[in-house]
Amino acid sequence: MSRLARVDKRELVLYRIAADAAHDAFLKHEHIGGEFYLVLKGKIADETGEYDQGDVVFLDPESVHTPYAIGETVVLVLWPAGVRVVE
Repeated sequence: MSRLARVDKRELVLYRIAADAAHDAFLKHEHIGGEFYLVLKGKIADETGEYDQGDVVFLDPESVHTPYAIGETVVLVLWPAGVRVVE
């Protein structure tokens, strides 16, 4: 993960996920103020579906998910109010 910008709890990050990354590379987490992400390369999936290159995804505030990459994937992510790992 590369943190591109951070102001208070807002963060803009870039994830580069290798093709051979384990499905559990991402922990289950909650987005306090929601999450926006743009799939720049590859495919990412979670409990809500699969998202391909060019897809823009919005997750509602307080949403919880456990994403995983399918193949080599690059994702640009904005967390408007931070993220919290959940059990």
